[in-house]
Amino acid sequence: MENALHLGVDIGGTKVAFRVEAGARCVDESSFPWGPRHSAAQDLAQLAAHVAGLRSRLGAPLRAVGVAMPGAVGPDGRITAWPSRPEWNGLALDASLRALFPEAAVAWADDGDLGALAEAEACGCEDLLYLGVGTGIGGGLVLRGEPCPGLGRGSFEIGHVIVDMGGAHCVCGRRGCLQAIASGPATLRRAATLRGAPAAFEDLRRALDDGEPWAVTALDRTGRALAAAVCGVQELVQPKLVLIGGGFAAGIPGLVGAVSGHLAGLARPGRPALPVEPAALGGLSSLRGAVSLARLVAP
Repeated sequence: MENALHLGVDIGGTKVAFRVEAGARCVDESSFPWGPRHSAAQDLAQLAAHVAGLRSRLGAPLRAVGVAMPGAVGPDGRITAWPSRPEWNGLALDASLRALFPEAAVAWADDGDLGALAEAEACGCEDLLYLGVGTGIGGGLVLRGEPCPGLGRGSFEIGHVIVDMGGAHCVCGRRGCLQAIASGPATLRRAATLRGAPAAFEDLRRALDDGEPWAVTALDRTGRALAAAVCGVQELVQPKLVLIGGGFAAGIPGLVGAVSGHLAGLARPGRPALPVEPAALGGLSSLRGAVSLARLVAP
């Protein structure tokens, strides 16, 4: 239906983003940062307040809602692990979302899988690996135009691929996960250590522009870890393209080149390095994928 309202919601570790489309038009886009961490109930109350404001602005019912979710969800619809907001562990996600949107068809999927799906559609590539580098590291794999392992059949957890056996502790409880080394916060922590002083995101950006050694070294380590994970995926399933997105990556243009350079160094005879490009949708991949999911649920 051309005028039906489809809502995409991207639930992140630090903020929540919303996009409403009517046909091909975006009619509303908004976001809010999470308040201090206390409980899932308080988070849901904050989410409900924003949804109420959204409904008031739209003045018409939603047809369907697609939700991009970073946490792991079990077969019973309950969150089994979300290291960034552990207060949500055990929450009945399916029931909570349906209570928020009783008038609409509702579906959820992993944020990385939805980001990959949206990017594949945007660039017209049916075999690609997508990495979303932000507060954590998500990602998705699309093969022959379909997400792998498939929506509703588990998620593509590249952020928890181990790339350094003796590496930093990850919020999941292991050591050396890609997320613990190459996420935005991990990169900034490493930058601060190398600098010998606090390093905020804008500090890192400016220092990279100026070629400061501490900033260049911090980003290079991130690029090397991402390249190692990409190389492993390439050996197993051979995608044709790698796209780097996510909020942190969108603000650090040199990250794509760092990953590409390290991939070239990891290439072996008969298996050339994959091309690496910025995600076409920047930091909005998962959000746009959530809107696509809403359309799949109720066209």
